[in-house]
Amino acid sequence: MDPLTQALLSGAGPDEIGRHELPARYEAAHLLASDVGMYAGVEDKDVRKALRVGPVPMPEIAPDEVVVAVMASSINYNTVWSATFEPVPTFEFLKRLARQGGHAARHDLPHQVVGSDAAGVVVRVGAGVRHWKPGDHVVVSCVQVDEQEPATHADAMLGTGQKIWGYETNFGGLAHYSVVRASQLLPKPAHLTWEEAASVLLTAATSYRMLVGDNGARIKQGDIVLVWGATGGLGAYAVQMVKNAGGIAVGVVGSPHKAEALRRLGCDVVVDRNEIGMGGDAAPTPERTIELGKRLGREIRRQVGEDPHVVFDYVGRATFGISVFVVRKGGTVVTCGSSTGYDHHFDNRYLWMNLKRVIGSHAANLQEQAECNRLFRLGHLSPILSAVYPLDEIGEAARLVQTNRHIGKVGVLCLAPEEGLGVTDPALRERIGAARLNPLRPAAAPQPAGVS
Repeated sequence: MDPLTQALLSGAGPDEIGRHELPARYEAAHLLASDVGMYAGVEDKDVRKALRVGPVPMPEIAPDEVVVAVMASSINYNTVWSATFEPVPTFEFLKRLARQGGHAARHDLPHQVVGSDAAGVVVRVGAGVRHWKPGDHVVVSCVQVDEQEPATHADAMLGTGQKIWGYETNFGGLAHYSVVRASQLLPKPAHLTWEEAASVLLTAATSYRMLVGDNGARIKQGDIVLVWGATGGLGAYAVQMVKNAGGIAVGVVGSPHKAEALRRLGCDVVVDRNEIGMGGDAAPTPERTIELGKRLGREIRRQVGEDPHVVFDYVGRATFGISVFVVRKGGTVVTCGSSTGYDHHFDNRYLWMNLKRVIGSHAANLQEQAECNRLFRLGHLSPILSAVYPLDEIGEAARLVQTNRHIGKVGVLCLAPEEGLGVTDPALRERIGAARLNPLRPAAAPQPAGVS
């Protein structure tokens, strides 16, 4: 173990952290450019074959960057995409970024350190960093932006220079150390453990933008919101936000196990998609889409009395046509992804003739992330961590997400030697209560392969 890591784990203060040199190499989950094409002709693109853990070189930092000692991270579906080299190999993103020159050229390497979440300690700051210093406890946003681009100052997600760290860039969060821009940092909620804090920002802030912020559906009291994949990393935060807003949450899941977990979150209506004849992830035919939409609509009306105002959809091809059909006249479908496929088909008559809207949403700008992070710091939102793996078992953690056998978020311990560390406000933690902080842990046992 290098001296800086030893100092961090022994609780060193800012002065001592600054006295130790950064290690020349650090442990990281990474992909190799030489492995691109390894899944050619293979139906099951098992991410465990591509994800490696081992030493990588520490990069030089730019003036607007910091080095974070990553105590914990978590799995997001973009790591699955990276490790299957689909829909395009992420090494293509790195080459494109490197063509900007300057410090951007560092990203084009024969390896990519992946991961788009992190909680940890600032250990170095660049010459241009003003608001952060060594020793600060932080969570890391997945969004990197070009602060010199005008569009960034209207909405950072509209800037052409916007990229997702650890997916479209190198030096991601599934590692002992990470290099990030200062504009990616927010204060870590003091009552959360490292692994809880690391399971929050990407998915929760994405759900916040989709449902609550000015750029999304802007839900209000009494809104009925249909949430697909309601025990997933996005969906379980969406359910909490609907409840906080005074709305009525209708969650769709794929098994009794997940239905039980969803009830723990306080979801008002729980629908097992198998019970309406919607098993599997295949895209339904146009006729089948209408049939399933009618079945789902009848079930929602039976339990709530009305059609949904908003549909929260990140599942994609298998659900999108049903979402457009089932949302009420004048309602909104908001989408941020397509885990079952990007090629969506829907009957446009139900969109245009019923004056419905589709809103595309991607991650969240820093203000939206700060607003969301504040809700965690106040205890109004809770982590949805369900399992935690050590970094050297990253393949198994990512495979759990790839095969949809998880619920909530899957955490990864990086420098933190065990769970439960990092809490600096135990009084708030005690007031909130452990059960409320981890509502999915009692129902967290992974399901057998093939069950979703």
